[in-house]
Amino acid sequence: MSLPGESRAEVADLLVQSLETADLGQIDRMWISEAVRRRDEIRAGKVEAIPREQALDRVRDSIK
Repeated sequence: MSLPGESRAEVADLLVQSLETADLGQIDRMWISEAVRRRDEIRAGKVEAIPREQALDRVRDSIK
């Protein structure tokens, strides 16, 4: 966690790439695809990431 954000992202990418998708269930493969899609959208500037606490606040507000 002490690495800069870009370095942590690179480590996360390497971890995802190292997974043997044949050994994963369908739902796990779908989650990996979704995570990669979201990552690519952020990198392409299509969406903007928000801090975790702000995202959680939005979710909490929506279920009140």
